[in-house]
Amino acid sequence: MSTRKQHLRVAVLASGRGSNFAALLLARECGDVPIEFVLVASDKANAGALALAESAGVPTLVLDPRDYPDRRAFDLALFGRLAESGAELLVMAGFMRIIDGEALTPWIGRMINIHPSLLPKYRGLHTHRRALEAGDREHGASVHYVTAELDGGPVIAQVRMTIEPEDDEQRLAQRLLPLEHRLLVAVVADIAAGKLALEHDTVQFDGRALAQPLQWLDDGLVIAD
Repeated sequence: MSTRKQHLRVAVLASGRGSNFAALLLARECGDVPIEFVLVASDKANAGALALAESAGVPTLVLDPRDYPDRRAFDLALFGRLAESGAELLVMAGFMRIIDGEALTPWIGRMINIHPSLLPKYRGLHTHRRALEAGDREHGASVHYVTAELDGGPVIAQVRMTIEPEDDEQRLAQRLLPLEHRLLVAVVADIAAGKLALEHDTVQFDGRALAQPLQWLDDGLVIAD
């Protein structure tokens, strides 16, 4: 797979404070990720990600789902605006909505999401609580390609951490968050470099089909043993 020579045009979707967007923004400013942010879009006018984008000079978009007759109409309008931005990659960074399949289909293979669990475990909400209630010894985060199945698209990469005896839901979330940021930055960097792609529902890394998700270690993403 050939590497890219131009910066990858990225749009971010976020409903909340935007910590994952902030991590990507910092990585771009440090020269670690060859990307250009073309839009940050949200369904919440008070989302912190919008303020971050505005302060960084990144265009923003807010669409209120209540202004549309149903989810499909909202999603088609939103994704139409995303297409108009010229984005080549969409990053869901805490975007708390299930997306209509018709709106999503043109973006399959060009849209990723970060999820705070070791998928396929704990799709959906309250992942830290569910890991603790299950008595898991290990927890983590996953970046996956987005499909119409909730948190069910092909997993690109994961980061793992040991659950400690003193962890409660809040502490576990706090300890995982910095690892989520590093994982997302590493995946976006490799997509921007032309190393990662989705072909026939299979994740390709440097032209090689992956049997298991990549793992994030201190020196970056590596192929799992």
